[in-house]
Amino acid sequence: MADMKVVYSNKATPPVGPYSQAIQAGPHIFVSGQIPADAEGKLTEGSIADKTKACCEGVKNILEEAGSSVAKVVKTTVFITTMDNFAEMNSVYEQYFTHKPARSCVAVKELPKGVPVEIECIALS
Repeated sequence: MADMKVVYSNKATPPVGPYSQAIQAGPHIFVSGQIPADAEGKLTEGSIADKTKACCEGVKNILEEAGSSVAKVVKTTVFITTMDNFAEMNSVYEQYFTHKPARSCVAVKELPKGVPVEIECIALS
């Protein structure tokens, strides 16, 4: 356990359950799924693009708190509630992950707090 560290950014959505925003384990940072909400937990209003941006900003802020960056992300997983939102989500996602890390994108029945998108990732320190 000595090589594991909890990462918490006050610039990202606080956890809505019994988990950490991220865990740094050795040279890797495992960022929990970020939903479209601000640092106080208030859900983001607007389009899928607006909500995807909020998720990406949460990921970015957590990685920066850990001393890393979006440029060091090696794998993401995107959860969306309908593939009808895929193109709009991608239009924002690609602005953040310009280096094209490995990715899975899956449609799920529902997400926490009824949000339409959630993004998690693994990055290098």
